[in-house]
Amino acid sequence: MTENKRILFVCQGNIIRSPLAEHLFGQLSAERSLALDFDIDSAGTTAYHQGESPDARMRQTAAGHGYQYDGSARRFSERDLSDSDLIIVMDRDNMRILRAAIDPEDEHKLHFLREFDPDPDGDLDVPDPYYGGQDGFEHTFQVVHRSVVGLIDALEQDDV
Repeated sequence: MTENKRILFVCQGNIIRSPLAEHLFGQLSAERSLALDFDIDSAGTTAYHQGESPDARMRQTAAGHGYQYDGSARRFSERDLSDSDLIIVMDRDNMRILRAAIDPEDEHKLHFLREFDPDPDGDLDVPDPYYGGQDGFEHTFQVVHRSVVGLIDALEQDDV
């Protein structure tokens, strides 16, 4: 495994899925003593929520599972695209936007988070629970959690 691999998690607004993935990755990799091998961050494909804290409903859901986090939403930059070793996207819209923005020789950096989900249900999109109820936040938490565990497993085995 390469030291200091830079991983960027990306969703639309950077307030629900990508900050959850970022912080779960940080906490779970630290539990496995891997935290020093990675620089992790998250960003959104839009600036709709720039400067806002992560969505309180997802933070509440995560807290119910023993995870606490905070942060500030930001939009991805061209520098993120060139400086990241892995760019992990939450859905097809994110992938489409980043594929259009990234240098074609760097496209190998782009991955769906659910590529690492042991139970993907045939779908590569992490559901966005923004307009739904609490059940949607719980479902999204479960999808992100098991996918992040799968990503860490793949990185430990040098499969990414």
